[in-house]
Amino acid sequence: MTKTHKTVDSPVQVLEHSLFRGMPQDLTPVLLRDAAILHVQSGDVLFREGQDAVEYLYVLGGDIEVLRHTQDGQERVFQIFQPGQLLAETAMFMSHGRYPMEARARGDVIVQCLKRIGLQEAVQAWPELAVRLLNRLSDRVYQRVNDIEWYSDSTAAQRLADYLLRLPSDHAGTVRLPLTQRQLATHLGVRPETLSRLLADWVAQGHISGARRDWALLKPEQLASWAQAARRDF
Repeated sequence: MTKTHKTVDSPVQVLEHSLFRGMPQDLTPVLLRDAAILHVQSGDVLFREGQDAVEYLYVLGGDIEVLRHTQDGQERVFQIFQPGQLLAETAMFMSHGRYPMEARARGDVIVQCLKRIGLQEAVQAWPELAVRLLNRLSDRVYQRVNDIEWYSDSTAAQRLADYLLRLPSDHAGTVRLPLTQRQLATHLGVRPETLSRLLADWVAQGHISGARRDWALLKPEQLASWAQAARRDF
């Protein structure tokens, strides 16, 4: 894991992010002060849960998974961040000052590391940035409330159907799981054998076909009917 090039010599795509778009030019040096480009290899950990949250990241290339380890040693992947997305910016304002999760590279990754102090100073100088951050935080809180309700009220089949339908598909309706089946089971809150049984049953019934991470959704309308039964309207 190697940091290279000060940001003055590096791309400034981060300024195109919706959070910073339209920022006064005199605040750009504040936001980018002491920032750098970080190149990491697959499997490298960018930060660990509980470490001091001194930097947030803008993904320039590759994918980063954010996860926690459960008490029984399983990995619960909460989100996968892709190029153009910000990672851990809200952690810069947590009262305990620590990262709440672990971030790990999925394949080779390039990120721009930006300092907490620069973001905090920019918020104080430009109120619009504070409003945008509050909007992002509010949307995430609302999503988490919906997630809690979803996991408590839905069945394993409904959760799996919803998850598959949300994945990007090709023209033939084939999706690729971004998680291993064990990780997916933890993400959906089901036992691995329950997930395996569901997939096998749906293959036998002709709803899907495939194996491991690649699956063709043969009857998406049936999956949609299961998923919709537990979805909220907004």
